[in-house]
Amino acid sequence: MTTPDAPSAAESPSERYAAYRKRTAGNGPALLDFQTLYDFRLDEFQLEACRALEGGSGVLVAAPTGSGKTVVGEFAVHLALTGKRKCFYTTPIKALSNQKYADLVKRYGAENVGLLTGDNSVNGEAPIVVMTTEVLRNMLYAGSQTLMGLAFVVMDEVHYLADRFRGAVWEEVIIHVPDSVRIVALSATVSNAEEFGEWLHEVRGDTAVIVDEHRPVPLFQHMLVGTRLYDLFVDTGKGKDRQAKVNPELRRIALDEARRNKINQGRRTGRRRTARPQRYRPPARNDVIERLDRAGLLPAITFIFSRAGCDAAVMQCLYAGTRLTSKEEAEEIRAHAELRTADIAPEDLAILGYDDFLSGLERGVAAHHAGMLPTFKEIVEELFTRGLIKAVFATETLALGINMPARTVVIEKLDKWNGEAHVDLTPGEYTQLTGRAGRRGIDVEGHAVVLWNPSVDPGSVAGLASTRTYPLNSSFQPSYNMAVNLVGAVGIERARTLLEESFAQFQADRAVVGLARQVHKNEEALAGYAKAAKCHLGDFMEYAGLRRRLSDREAELARERSSERRAEAARSLEHLRPGDVILVPSGRRSGVAVVLDPGVGKRSDGPAPLVLTINGSVQRLSILDFPRPVEPIERVRIPKSFSPRNPQARRDLASTLRNKLPEDVRERRRGGRGEAKTTDDDEITRLRAELRQHPVHGCDEREDHARWAERYFRLLRETEQLRRRVEGRSQVIARTFDRVCAVLQQLGYLDGDAVTDEGRRLGRIYNELDLLTAESLRAGVWEKLDAAELAACVSALVYESRQPDDAAPPKTPDGAAQAALAAMVRLWGELDSIEKDNRVSFLREPDLGFAWTAYRWAKGHDLDEVLLETDMTAGDFVRAVKQLLDLLGQVTDAAPPNSHIRKTARRAMDAMRRGVVAYTSVT
Repeated sequence: MTTPDAPSAAESPSERYAAYRKRTAGNGPALLDFQTLYDFRLDEFQLEACRALEGGSGVLVAAPTGSGKTVVGEFAVHLALTGKRKCFYTTPIKALSNQKYADLVKRYGAENVGLLTGDNSVNGEAPIVVMTTEVLRNMLYAGSQTLMGLAFVVMDEVHYLADRFRGAVWEEVIIHVPDSVRIVALSATVSNAEEFGEWLHEVRGDTAVIVDEHRPVPLFQHMLVGTRLYDLFVDTGKGKDRQAKVNPELRRIALDEARRNKINQGRRTGRRRTARPQRYRPPARNDVIERLDRAGLLPAITFIFSRAGCDAAVMQCLYAGTRLTSKEEAEEIRAHAELRTADIAPEDLAILGYDDFLSGLERGVAAHHAGMLPTFKEIVEELFTRGLIKAVFATETLALGINMPARTVVIEKLDKWNGEAHVDLTPGEYTQLTGRAGRRGIDVEGHAVVLWNPSVDPGSVAGLASTRTYPLNSSFQPSYNMAVNLVGAVGIERARTLLEESFAQFQADRAVVGLARQVHKNEEALAGYAKAAKCHLGDFMEYAGLRRRLSDREAELARERSSERRAEAARSLEHLRPGDVILVPSGRRSGVAVVLDPGVGKRSDGPAPLVLTINGSVQRLSILDFPRPVEPIERVRIPKSFSPRNPQARRDLASTLRNKLPEDVRERRRGGRGEAKTTDDDEITRLRAELRQHPVHGCDEREDHARWAERYFRLLRETEQLRRRVEGRSQVIARTFDRVCAVLQQLGYLDGDAVTDEGRRLGRIYNELDLLTAESLRAGVWEKLDAAELAACVSALVYESRQPDDAAPPKTPDGAAQAALAAMVRLWGELDSIEKDNRVSFLREPDLGFAWTAYRWAKGHDLDEVLLETDMTAGDFVRAVKQLLDLLGQVTDAAPPNSHIRKTARRAMDAMRRGVVAYTSVT
């Protein structure tokens, strides 16, 4: 297919030659040769970056998604090959590394391209090696011989250095790569590209900054109201006065909805009450897809910020009979899926929901999220790229680098759950998501569609769509592993100097003036708030302080009583017997259920009954499902031959359960007794009495004063945080490094300016809990464990559950593994105290939430048995095991040669690398 920027056939040969001479003026021989590899003309920003590279400079290219900035990285590959040198092409995620490896192999041949991702090691000494950024960081610290002859490092998606978990790796690489190596940094469009470029110039020498905000495929913004599609912007005026403004039709719809809500507030007027407002129902997802199909806007990616929502969207399309493929396409899809899953055991495919997955694929719809088996995600990516899948429902992780563009991007909501709260999308996130719309060389335009609902203001959507850039801020800070590697390579003083060259410090030095200005503004606002809260009857700030202390004490008491109720509930569970019918009062499994196994002694936190729900599902409950005591409401007989793994047996027992219970009980979704009336403690009683006796308590404007006081205290907290940031800006990175080194000196990993043997072992561990891993090795905590027990213990160092902090303790293996896990937690407590003494905080508490699962998998249990006792999806399970295997490999490297731990770690890796883990190529 001819691309939009191919030369016009109407041009004469002389005109084409003149245009060619004009465009190639200043191009060197390598660039002239490179352009022949493409069937389209390079854009001016691509040419400018390539000229800078050929001229000997490093480059930073900031351009929108889909603009073709990776062409600049590929030119670095071309320069390395023509000069018989090496080029490393780094990416932030393994899936993107695999994708780039495949692209380069097609162009340059398998003999010239290698791949290093931790999971895969292919032709690592090739002149061109694709790798994750962490792999290159580890090579730099180890002084790998593979670095010999390196001329270029391409850092794709370099804006990842803002990531608070992994961002430091990008800065480590940029700082430590030899001076002779040219950096090619490729970034999404950021608002401070020049600032980042200045830093690169300081630490890497001559660096050209090329910023291009032009999208090669124009993007049109829309809103879908019901099933009617509106343009978000309309042009007004003519000529120089022409402007794009928010569509007045959308503003009218929003205004009408606001008026309707105001009328339907349900306030009493005499004896009459106005009608309750009808809840707005957004269009069904299958209706949205069919509407886009009629408008010719498929293929489309719909971003849903929930894994369950993505899966539910596919099922809605299946139930509605949506079909977006022809018979021939469906056959091609089935053949591809069966080929890619040929190595997966049939029984595992059944557990993984393969039949539903394949049904969706054949109809042209699929989900894509981190909870899916990686092989399934790869199938979706491959089929979507080939144009066979027409509608994908995805979480935002798809927007992070995978080459999977669509004609249209649909955004269901403008807020998402970030793990702590629902937060609005930022302009940068909106840009990243909608950047997937418009396939260069295929589409002449891309489309972004936001689904309207009464809470969505068209003006806010227009603001997100109009803000095309976002700032790049460093998340860099020294770690224990980084410290021992740096000190071992260059000594403490030189290491401090290197860290002072980080982008974090570069930004910190510049930010002090702005922070001080903000503190001054806040102080002026505080004076205004204090004046507004002033009461003629007395000191209102004193009164507000009493209210805050009362609120804090009431919350504390509520937490204490919640803990007491949980203990009562645990005692009630101990009296349950098989056959007891209970009402599960809360949680996702609430409702009627029959006890199959009381589960006494199954978990350290209390009974964990195995139950059959009224819908025929077998679930292992926990104390979290019982916020109050539970009592049997009926009994049913459980046949001796009953097996929880037999679907027919489950259906029969569920039918017996439904027939045995009255209708009103069957339909109940909440059970148990009402909450007991609580009483206040002496502290609350005293504070309430002080409030009532305070002079301002009787003020008619008390609540108005209280609102201003609350604003005052909130801003005061923010201002105090800003003051601390101003005070800590000077040499902040070096001071943190000194504290890290103090911890390492105290523990014997550093001896003055030298790294000890234990420190060198720590230097081989690249993990968030690196120091705890090294301490566990040194203390011999794992010496008496077998392979499965070691897997369970090491899992606590990589796994992070999504359970709340007050969740019940998870189940762990008994015996030696349980003792080792307890020892690891004690070690963490000791390290935490040392960290506090040295004013650092890097180590989180070990998370035991995956220990039992890892233990059973390493013991050889089947996938269905392992997943039955966990809420994890297959994709989450595989990813957790892959992370565990990675750390076990590091433990193998760090342990003394021929030691018991090294041998056990290898056996653990062999035991876990099977089934769904073995045939999954990426994480």
